[in-house]
Amino acid sequence: MELRQLHYFATVAAELSFSRAAEQLHIVQPGVSQQISRLERELGVPLFHRTTRQVRLTPAGERLLPEARAALDAAERVRQLAVELAAGTEPAALRIGTSQGLGDRLDRILEAAGVPVRLTARPLHDRLAAVRSGELDAAFVRVLTGAPGLDLLPLWTDPLVAALPAAHPLAAQPALTPEQLSALPVRLAPAEQNRPLHDLLTAAGVGRLRAAPFTTVQDTLAEIGSGPPTWTVLYAAVADLTPVRRVAFRPLTAPTPTTSLAVRPGHRPPGLRDFLAACRSAGG
Repeated sequence: MELRQLHYFATVAAELSFSRAAEQLHIVQPGVSQQISRLERELGVPLFHRTTRQVRLTPAGERLLPEARAALDAAERVRQLAVELAAGTEPAALRIGTSQGLGDRLDRILEAAGVPVRLTARPLHDRLAAVRSGELDAAFVRVLTGAPGLDLLPLWTDPLVAALPAAHPLAAQPALTPEQLSALPVRLAPAEQNRPLHDLLTAAGVGRLRAAPFTTVQDTLAEIGSGPPTWTVLYAAVADLTPVRRVAFRPLTAPTPTTSLAVRPGHRPPGLRDFLAACRSAGG
């Protein structure tokens, strides 16, 4: 068994097409087919079901794919470390895309990871595009359950809170449901600014009665505390960092989105495993 064969296996599994895999690998299609067939003979199990219209993993292929990717990741870490040792340089910094509202959890992650990290804050669409292109090694994403061409590694759940006037009767409740808040106009950012969260809130019944749009956290909370009764939704980590007089923060019972780390399939640069472990530890 050769690493080249495992690379071909992982590429065909990602593309579910021998022709597209050959394009990605910059070789002819028969070469890919021959190496996959050879690997199947060496392993003693078929990895793909092949028809003229479809290529899909067999149960054995599904079980073996994570191990093949892990072996490729380990080989890449060995290669990268050898390059760094030969050059006498420090390990390259992980390039991580971030968003607002991660709070002090991000500080805990960076402290626990023990690897050099370079952070870049970008809108969601730009973060995903940068991971796909290789400009970023990984990116934090919220709410999303899938992103074409990327793996989403779940990290933690992100509780939401309702921010409403402290004098409003609903502020006396220890927690609130979207139904309880349905008669109170809500301030939400335009959908195009965060489509996944907007769709999640809409599905949960939030947003039937709209107030003025959400602008910035500071300005929106100030207006909620001093203007006509309205409310908005914040991530709990953001609310913890932005106490405002005359505004009450109450847990929103649903929905509860998940934060994940978006990475390219098969791309596990040195340090990413430690960074991922630190993320999951901080999310516990």
